[in-house]
Amino acid sequence: MKTLYALVASPFAAHFPALYEELGIAAQRFDSARNLHRALKAQRPDFFVGEFLYAWGNDYAGNTISNLDVTLRTLQAMAPRARVIIVLQPGEAAHVDKLLALFPVHAVLPLPITEAQMRAALLDPP
Repeated sequence: MKTLYALVASPFAAHFPALYEELGIAAQRFDSARNLHRALKAQRPDFFVGEFLYAWGNDYAGNTISNLDVTLRTLQAMAPRARVIIVLQPGEAAHVDKLLALFPVHAVLPLPITEAQMRAALLDPP
């Protein structure tokens, strides 16, 4: 069985439990990066779904692009084969290119996401 970890930042995040079950994917949702990072020690996911939130100047060092930076670096080290799917509010789309310049991402899906879009992202070969 494949594994999917999802880092959800808002109630609008995509979640398709019936689709995951149909595709033989065990999904776990995390509401904090810290808890997700702990889970990575026990199980490396095949997929990661993360909601992108642009860092609007909340980092005094100026080196953080989004809420996903640390998690994506951790995935690179601990689960380099995991397919990364980024979901985002349409208003955040103008900033996601900064993240894509630093990290390999399999798919970027603007909310609201349909089941067909998520299916395509999960089944699309890397």
